[in-house]
Amino acid sequence: MNPFEIDLEQNAANYTPLSPLSFLPRTAAVYPEHTAVVHGSWRTSWAQTYTRCRRLASALAARGVGAGDTVAVMAPNTPPMFEAHFGVPALGAVLNALNVRLDADTIAFILDHGEAKVLITDCEFSEVIKAALTQLGRDILVIDIDDPQAAGGGERLGEIEYEDLLAEGDADFAWKLPDDEWRAISLNYTSGTTGNPKGVVYHHRGAYLNAVGNVMTWGMTQHPIYLWTLPMFHCNGWCFPWTITAQAGTHVCLRRVEAGPIYQAIAEHKVTHLCGAPIVMQMLLGAGKNERRDIDHQVEFMTAAAPPPAAVLRAMADAGIRVTHVYGLTEVYGPAVVCAWHKEWDSLPIEEQARLKSRQGVAYVVEEGLMVADAETLEPVPKDGETMGEVFLRGNIVMKGYLKNPAATREAFAGGWFHSGDLGVWHADGYIELKDRSKDIIISGGENISSIEVEDVLYRHPAVAAAAVVAKPDDKWGETPCAFIELKADAAVEAAEIIAFCRENMARFKAPRHVVFGPLPKTSTGKIQKYVLRQRAAEG
Repeated sequence: MNPFEIDLEQNAANYTPLSPLSFLPRTAAVYPEHTAVVHGSWRTSWAQTYTRCRRLASALAARGVGAGDTVAVMAPNTPPMFEAHFGVPALGAVLNALNVRLDADTIAFILDHGEAKVLITDCEFSEVIKAALTQLGRDILVIDIDDPQAAGGGERLGEIEYEDLLAEGDADFAWKLPDDEWRAISLNYTSGTTGNPKGVVYHHRGAYLNAVGNVMTWGMTQHPIYLWTLPMFHCNGWCFPWTITAQAGTHVCLRRVEAGPIYQAIAEHKVTHLCGAPIVMQMLLGAGKNERRDIDHQVEFMTAAAPPPAAVLRAMADAGIRVTHVYGLTEVYGPAVVCAWHKEWDSLPIEEQARLKSRQGVAYVVEEGLMVADAETLEPVPKDGETMGEVFLRGNIVMKGYLKNPAATREAFAGGWFHSGDLGVWHADGYIELKDRSKDIIISGGENISSIEVEDVLYRHPAVAAAAVVAKPDDKWGETPCAFIELKADAAVEAAEIIAFCRENMARFKAPRHVVFGPLPKTSTGKIQKYVLRQRAAEG
């Protein structure tokens, strides 16, 4: 028998289930007076924050919430939303952070499907929540958040206000870690662009590891000052509620993502880190002189979705903001892949830096596997930067599965890998580069056209602020590329000029045949809703 397995069992002294709940008591003990949360003029220390989270857990427990119960929260990036990331799972309950831009039908579906026992909701959203509760058809405990920073208005729907609920709680409530790190910590719903959204279940182990992975990926030191421009409802804010807490940082809350308040917060609080979709960079760079503030310190910006064009990287750097490009999905806790940067790349021309940074990159240190492979056989594609395949991931920061949807879970995990549905290539240095979603590939005259490739060319045009390319049905070619474009302020350009520009910078057959100007439909997290554009293109 293996001697290393004799009398060397797990016990309380050498094994504790991993959970991000462990970060808060440590930080509160080591840095009790350090500022934990900023919300307008409101401040709490880490000791006070720990107390508030214990009061939340205690008050919910007294009202019958326990292990396995779902607590939904409908709120912007405010202290109650942050505190719920600790107070709710401290009971063994599961946090369901709701997208604040959802309609009543979808919210009602999520509350029903997730079996929410409690709903904590900001008064700003009372109209849509009231309609959703009417559709739900059953009574749940509703707790109102009456935030002084809100613009006003909104109806109280619940039986108690959040601060009054906390006053009921015990400040010395016992802080409990899960008995098993595989226990669910949160429930996040996918966008649901084709039918009802799917409920993605996270476990404590994955949340812990991705929180630590963020620290490692960004090289974060103690006491970062983090600005909440990324919604906490989106993949639990990419796990940053737990990341910043682990590093004893400061959470700077922001109810609305607007250029002026972002610049003001960066200047006033010396913000060091923030995250967001490309639309947030677009917002910052397009801000007026009266909104801007001088930035006299290095700011780190983590972005996902579309790769940042060279012009954007240059403009962000000029503004004192360094961009890190990551990739992930709701099913992998947010970011799981990063374009890990090499110092020697800093000396390259900005266009070459942009080409390198446009690649999604390599797996997070806390993710075990990443590959580009044949979607059917799972045979890895050659690392030639040309052969396209599906992106697959595996490891500790992959979801438990889809709630109450075993068929979808089995399909997502077929062959022992998570199937992302994204298509890409694998470069010789091991970096992956996305080329499209499988549903977004345009097949024109039998040729595959990557919408991302066309968009990359469009972003090089000096008049283009944002672009999206989808397939437009065509009697002759089957499909042709159709470009939807938002122009920069005061820019003017004709469709013919855009098409000619594309033909000059890529194979002619890949250039869009149709160009439509106007605002692009986006999700609350800044992602362009291509399914809406596909419908528009199909309608002519």
